[in-house]
Amino acid sequence: MRKLINSNATEVALIGVLLLIGIFLSLSTDRFLTLGNVFDLLNTSAVNIIFAVGLLVVLIAGGIDISFAVAASVVQYITALALGAIGGGNWAIGLIIAGSVGILFGAFNAFFIHYFRIISIVVTIATFNIYFGMLMFLTGGVSIYDLPDWLVTPVILFEHQAANGSWSEITLPSLIMVGCVLATWLLITRTTTGRQIIAFGDNPEGARRFGINIAAMQFIAFGWLGLMSGIAGLVQAHYVQEVVPNALYGRELDVLAAVVLGGARLGGGRGTVLGCVLGVLLISVTQNGLNLLGVSPYAFKMIIGAIILAAITLSNTGLERLLPVFANKGEAK
Repeated sequence: MRKLINSNATEVALIGVLLLIGIFLSLSTDRFLTLGNVFDLLNTSAVNIIFAVGLLVVLIAGGIDISFAVAASVVQYITALALGAIGGGNWAIGLIIAGSVGILFGAFNAFFIHYFRIISIVVTIATFNIYFGMLMFLTGGVSIYDLPDWLVTPVILFEHQAANGSWSEITLPSLIMVGCVLATWLLITRTTTGRQIIAFGDNPEGARRFGINIAAMQFIAFGWLGLMSGIAGLVQAHYVQEVVPNALYGRELDVLAAVVLGGARLGGGRGTVLGCVLGVLLISVTQNGLNLLGVSPYAFKMIIGAIILAAITLSNTGLERLLPVFANKGEAK
């Protein structure tokens, strides 16, 4: 019950902060609160939200992964080459290939974490460098522009023309993102596997004694992130209409900051899909607002670092320890 209250409080706080930032930016710039900007925010946030719900499962399971963004870059390349070899394919085939390759990368991480008892941050730092170095070495940093027509053709789900003649549209990445969010929510909240992942992340030794298959939990958690990374990589290629080797490099810290900002605990056992999505949106709105206000992009990196530091502090210490006076007053009453 306490975890549920904390999660709800985090989500309410994020909604409040989003509203305050939205009001401030609406008064500061005339471009923020326009349908075009809102739709752009939704479309551009799709890849990070897909990454984030995958990372959420790993964090709930008590792990951490910083290799998923470069793994998605490798998946992009492999999928593009595979599609070219089979004559083009379609969305279903592309998603199957990208998702399957992504799962293999996630399983590769889980294998070393479980069977060699290496902490996840160390394994994924290593695979981060392996994946990115291998990709850049084998490709020479050359992008792929010759992609199947179905992958580079924009799929517009909704469009609107403003009075000034400008067009606003919601595209396919947003729909795929909604599907990934819903699937992750179902996994965590509506399946026995999801409850076992939460139990494992909250108390690994207790979960083991209870009979939960620890290996399965780690392979499922990292495999799910791999699946989401593969899908996100394909969505990114569709959005930019090319495969760029280093296009996703550096996304991992932005996504990690968003997920822990959304209430996921760095230590396992806690996190919600709604909080995760709100965290990504808050990061995206902040970056968008800084761009509209003409603030240096280095300021955004500073904010991301501060968010990660604050999240780690709160995860390890807790508000009740940071605010002992209020805690004592509550006990006295």
